[in-house]
Amino acid sequence: METLSVVIITYNEEENIGRCLEKVKWAEEIIIVDNFSTDLTRDIAGRYTDQIFQRKWDGFGSQKNYAISKATNNWILAIDADERVTRELSDEILALFRSGEPLLAGYELPYKVFFGDRWVRHGGWYPEYHLRLFRKDKGRFKERLVHEGVEVSGPVGRLHNFVEHYTYRSISDFVQRMDRYSTLSAEAYYKEGRQVGWIEMAFRAWFTFVQMYLLKRGFLDGAVGFQLATLYSYYTFVKYAKLKELMSS
Repeated sequence: METLSVVIITYNEEENIGRCLEKVKWAEEIIIVDNFSTDLTRDIAGRYTDQIFQRKWDGFGSQKNYAISKATNNWILAIDADERVTRELSDEILALFRSGEPLLAGYELPYKVFFGDRWVRHGGWYPEYHLRLFRKDKGRFKERLVHEGVEVSGPVGRLHNFVEHYTYRSISDFVQRMDRYSTLSAEAYYKEGRQVGWIEMAFRAWFTFVQMYLLKRGFLDGAVGFQLATLYSYYTFVKYAKLKELMSS
């Protein structure tokens, strides 16, 4: 049977990490890379694993690749602290490994994304797939500050059962985290040499709302759909405004 390492990066995740780890305690190895949390994250994680490494923040991609480098098993399941691997997905992964060496280099996992306690089914949030299960020798994260994805060398398949992603607890949580993510996105765009003007910024913000609320039927989620389309429109404007600011500095 193939062996699996779960890798997670953390920073002040005391509200999430216990529920996350409880769902993957069946794994042969759990690797935590923590950015010197100041809350109880490490204490809670220590109930599930002794493989906890402290590392100064260096971007999402770099941090996750460091976690992968610490894993000793052939396969990696990379999840975030605010995600939960369902019992059905755990069983599907274990069944995949019981049958011998998986034929593919990696597998995309379907996600159910929650805003607060509400499962968001429209607006582009469902179905959502992410490549998070892969051979250690075949895959790694892109070295980006944010919006890092996994790249693998070889064919990729899809599993059927879900990861539950509790992405934002509230509007206040979204706004606070948006400031950080918009800064990281702007810095990544700037390093890539991207440029933007005021008209394009306004258009991108407007189109984000139209795309989420109308084209991707966010209106079917009621008030939550309207809130999310508005919030993401605002986020889009802010990240490009910060890029514009970097261009002028």
